[in-house]
Amino acid sequence: MNDRKQHVIRMAHQLFIERGFQATSIQDILEYSGISKGTFYNYFSSKNELLIALFKALYGSMETSRDELLIGQDRADLTIFIKQIELQMNTNKKNKLITLFEEVFVSNDEDLKQFLKEGQKRMIQWVFNRFLELFGEDKRPYLLDGAIMFLGILHHNVKYYSIANGSSVDISPVVHYSVHRIVTLLNDAANAGEQLNKPEQMSTWLPDASKPNEVFKEKLYHIIATLKNSLDENQMKSIELLDFIQDEFLHSKKSREFLIESVLCSLRNDQTLDQKTVAKLDQLVKDYFVRVAEACEQSNK
Repeated sequence: MNDRKQHVIRMAHQLFIERGFQATSIQDILEYSGISKGTFYNYFSSKNELLIALFKALYGSMETSRDELLIGQDRADLTIFIKQIELQMNTNKKNKLITLFEEVFVSNDEDLKQFLKEGQKRMIQWVFNRFLELFGEDKRPYLLDGAIMFLGILHHNVKYYSIANGSSVDISPVVHYSVHRIVTLLNDAANAGEQLNKPEQMSTWLPDASKPNEVFKEKLYHIIATLKNSLDENQMKSIELLDFIQDEFLHSKKSREFLIESVLCSLRNDQTLDQKTVAKLDQLVKDYFVRVAEACEQSNK
């Protein structure tokens, strides 16, 4: 994303916080960010698209930071999960995202509502996958229920704790409390053999055969970070290509293999890059698409 587009998103974000999304017009954004109408429509087809770009940018950055917390750590360590949740809650708080979410949900805009609903489902899926790493396969039947309950408990606890103690209060105690409560609830459900929602239901919400798992994302981040660290500011084209690959895997609904291969071809021809590391990236991507093809073949049988 170029600097000017990022500037427009930042300026619009400030206006949305100060005035509200619905009360902010495109003309307000043009005047506040100092761009022409033509420039705006070169970047966004509508104000809704700008808001979606804002959400994607903020959550893309947050998810990258969230994944970094796992690097070199035990994925079954509950304290790392707590840090990941704290990071997400503080991102929401810092950027006033809950206010924007609530405004969208009371609006009549079905496209924006659907976008946020898909985001909620992806969050449930992420928590489910982390719970699988934390609690193990034997508790799988109860982990979708656990993910749904945890997010409900967490968000309501944060809301009312903030009302009682002020919006600037540290939410770390809320996260710790909510995580430890869900551990108890999950153990109780497993001991009782009680299940409400089957994990298989997630495939109808968010077909995940074409989505990268956490291990893949960690490896991808490592390799791309290594390549980018070897470049300087005069090699922005290479940095943009690497960012494109990362965005395709982490933030697109479906990674576009033909585009990724085209970018990899350019990277293979870039002699300023360490080609041994590029080869690792190339192999990681190829292995990923092989697994996707195998998963799709199995699902069609």
